[in-house]
Amino acid sequence: MEALTPRKLQDDVREYLNQFDLNLCLTCGTCSNGCPITGTPGMEGWDTRKVIRMLALGLLDEVVQSKFPWICTGCGRCAHACPMGIDIVAILDHMKHLRPRDQVPGILHKGVENVLATGNNMAIPKEDYLFLMADLGAELAAEECPGFYVPVDKPGADILFFPNSKEVFSDNEDMKWWWKIFYAAKENWTIPSENWEAVDWGLFTGNYEATKILAKRKIEHMKRLGVKRMIMPDCGGGSYGCRKGLKVCSLEDPNNRVDYIYLYDYLKEIIETGRIRLDKSRNAGKVYTWHDSCKHGRELERNFGKGYYEEPRWIIQQCVDQFVDMEPNRSGNYCCGAGGGMWPMPFEKESAYHGRYKVRQIKNAGADVVVVGCSNCHDQMMKRLPKFYPEDAKYEVKYIWELVADTLVLEPWSDEEVARAEQEARAQWKRLGVDMEEGEE
Repeated sequence: MEALTPRKLQDDVREYLNQFDLNLCLTCGTCSNGCPITGTPGMEGWDTRKVIRMLALGLLDEVVQSKFPWICTGCGRCAHACPMGIDIVAILDHMKHLRPRDQVPGILHKGVENVLATGNNMAIPKEDYLFLMADLGAELAAEECPGFYVPVDKPGADILFFPNSKEVFSDNEDMKWWWKIFYAAKENWTIPSENWEAVDWGLFTGNYEATKILAKRKIEHMKRLGVKRMIMPDCGGGSYGCRKGLKVCSLEDPNNRVDYIYLYDYLKEIIETGRIRLDKSRNAGKVYTWHDSCKHGRELERNFGKGYYEEPRWIIQQCVDQFVDMEPNRSGNYCCGAGGGMWPMPFEKESAYHGRYKVRQIKNAGADVVVVGCSNCHDQMMKRLPKFYPEDAKYEVKYIWELVADTLVLEPWSDEEVARAEQEARAQWKRLGVDMEEGEE
C-alpha cells in the first residue's frame, strides 16, 4: 500500500481551516455515527470522519470536487456531538464556497444570481408580484376577512414581513395563513415592494457575499420605512442565513443593528396578550407532533445561544389537545433531509435516504399531523418522503402558522375599520400602479 503524503494547502484555505484545528479530531466516529449521510447509496466509502481526515492531510480538491458537501444538509448533529467542538458544518459550507460558481449543482446558483439581480430567487417581475398581492388580498377579504389588504412599503409599520418566492411563484394560497393571523391580531404590518425575498440561497451555496447583501437589504428596508421589528424569515435556512448576515453587517457597522423577532416569539406574544383567540375543538380527533428544524433549533442554539424548542410546543398545545413528541427530539432530532438546499438540488434519492429516520420517527410517535416551521421541511415531508416511503409516510403536514390560522376565532372588524382599510387599499394600489379593476373583469 502506497504511503499518503500530506499536501500543503494554499494560504487562504489553510488560514480558514486553522481556526478549527483539525488535528484535534480524535477519529472517534461520533460525527459519522450521527450523520444521515453515512450509508447513503452511491456514497460508499464516504463519511464525515473521513472528510475531516482528508482535509487534515491536505486532500482539499478531492473534497471540493466531490458531492459530499452538497448532500450534507448542514443539520449540525456532527458538530453538536463532536467531543472536540470542531465546527464541521462551517467547514463543509466552506467547501461549497470553494466550488467554482458554474459548478454549483442544480438551480441554486441561478437562484442566487436571480435574487441579486431582481430581488427574488424566481426572478418574478415587480408588476406580477404586486398584482398578485392585490388580487389575492382582495380574494381573502371577500372570503372571510372584510377590509383585508396587503400593505406594501407602509411607513412606520410595527412589523416587516418577507414573502417566500416559492409561495409567490406557485403556492399562492399558503400566504393567506400569515395574512389571516395579521388580520385577526389587527397588526400594523407591511411587506417590501422590491428585494422582498425571504430565503437565502447564498447560505446553501457557500456564497458569503450574497448572504451579506440579502441581510443588508433587509436592514435598509427597516431604516427606510422606519419599521419597529421584522419577523425573521420563517424558513430555517432563510432565518439562519439572515441572522448570519445581520451579524456580519453589525460587526462592520453598529448602526446596522435592527430589531427582529422570530416567528415563534411573535406567535407566542400575540396569543399570550390576547390579540388573537383560538378554538382547540377545531383540531379534535387527531394527534399532532412537532418537527424540530435543524436551523431553528440545534444550529441556532450552537451558533447564537438560543434554539427554539419549547416555544413551538407551547404554541401547538394552545391549538390542540393531543400532542406527542417524536424521539429523539429537540437538539437530538433528525434532519428531514431537505436542509442545506437539498430540497431543490438534483439529489432527490440521497435526500430521501436522509429522511428515512424522519419517517420512522413520525410513525413511531403515532402522529396524524406533523407541524413544521420551515418551507423546505414542509415540502420534503409532504411531497418527497411519501413518494419514497408510501407505506410508512402516512401523515398530514402543516406549518405552525397554518395550524394557528386554522384555529383562529376570527372576530369581525367594525364598519369603520373596514371602510378605512378599503380606502387605504385603493390609495396604495393606485400609488403602486396596480389596476384592481383589471383583476375584477
